[in-house]
Amino acid sequence: MKIGVIGTKGGWSSEKLADTVAEKTGERVLIGMDQVRLDLPSGDAYYNGHNLKDFDALIIKKIGSRYSPDLLDRLEVLRYLAERGLPIFSSPLSILRVLDRLSCTITLQLEDIPMPPTTITESVDQALHAVAEYGEAVFKPLYTSKARGMFILKDGPDARKAIEEYRAENPIMYIQKTIELGDLDLGIAFLGGEYLTTYARCKTNGAWNTTTESGGKYRAYEPPAEVIELARRAQARFNLDFTCVDVAMTDDGPFVFEVSAFGGFRGIQETSGIDAAERYVEYVMKKVAK
Repeated sequence: MKIGVIGTKGGWSSEKLADTVAEKTGERVLIGMDQVRLDLPSGDAYYNGHNLKDFDALIIKKIGSRYSPDLLDRLEVLRYLAERGLPIFSSPLSILRVLDRLSCTITLQLEDIPMPPTTITESVDQALHAVAEYGEAVFKPLYTSKARGMFILKDGPDARKAIEEYRAENPIMYIQKTIELGDLDLGIAFLGGEYLTTYARCKTNGAWNTTTESGGKYRAYEPPAEVIELARRAQARFNLDFTCVDVAMTDDGPFVFEVSAFGGFRGIQETSGIDAAERYVEYVMKKVAK
């Protein structure tokens, strides 16, 4: 069986997944989308001497090193291949629906998934109104991960200038009321829509967020059944083969922040000992063999 991994060279999860595929199949192909050429109308897609049409399946671990609207175009290349019959995990169309933070949020809100109060606007005046109402808010770029590009703004005399500067780079502003997170939030993992495990990301240095980029550390955590069910509901609409749902535990109950387009392996392995990459490859091989 010939399986390629769409990922980033040097990325821990991408390399881990490619290594696992090699162990299971005897061939290791880690594909960087910036080096792929799609030829139309033939539908041939070339990478480093390989035609992607010749693979039995592709697994998308990362579509680029940083989130940006450019990744949507890379996914369109993969969507073409998928709709011409190449099995791709997760479906490029499913990933398109969660990669944009706003698209993900709208879908979750239509399902009545509890999230922090959120404002979407292009207006500086309306953004000021939201910050005044919230008292303190987090401004989040629509395409980002690990809190990159986010900043906290408190209501006050300098708020307008900060918003104007932010809007110059982010015309559509996604503004979320800050909530009391405590010292951790959760990554609740699903494989094929079935619950796999949960890990916590914990603050260690007084940072406002728990991401590993800000010094956060992983630890084991077993959430109550109702929180797992909430996360299951959140990810169910997206039909992702592997994902992690970010959940905050607050005094007002659990809040979902997002459903991950890709999901990470390291937190799972460090806290539970589960080799998520191995589970994922075995899952893909069974799907393709049917």
